[in-house]
Amino acid sequence: MGGQAEGRGPKRANGVREAEILALLQRTAGALTPGEVVERLGGELSYSSVVTILTRMHTKGLLGRVARGRAFAYAPVTDDAGFAARRMHTVLEDRPDRETVLARFADELSDTDAELLRQLLGPDQ
Repeated sequence: MGGQAEGRGPKRANGVREAEILALLQRTAGALTPGEVVERLGGELSYSSVVTILTRMHTKGLLGRVARGRAFAYAPVTDDAGFAARRMHTVLEDRPDRETVLARFADELSDTDAELLRQLLGPDQ
């Protein structure tokens, strides 16, 4: 079998497939249905696999969806920078030593990034 389904590409981890689909959706000007995702991926995933992945990503809060005909059309809820910021926030929220984590993060910023952060936080910072 060699990790391949008949007529499909090599088996990949769910996280890899999610990343591929997210990248595809971010490059697209508008929401896509599962069928459109399958088509743009060149048929390397089955329709049901794409539906499962899109549903999982919607449940995780990565994608929004709207009804389009008999299917849902999916789009990212934010851009790449927004997703990176969400990951940083999640890491911070999961730590009991929030102040220490923020202090270490700030200590490791370049002078340019530290100045940008001061500007973003406002004039009183």
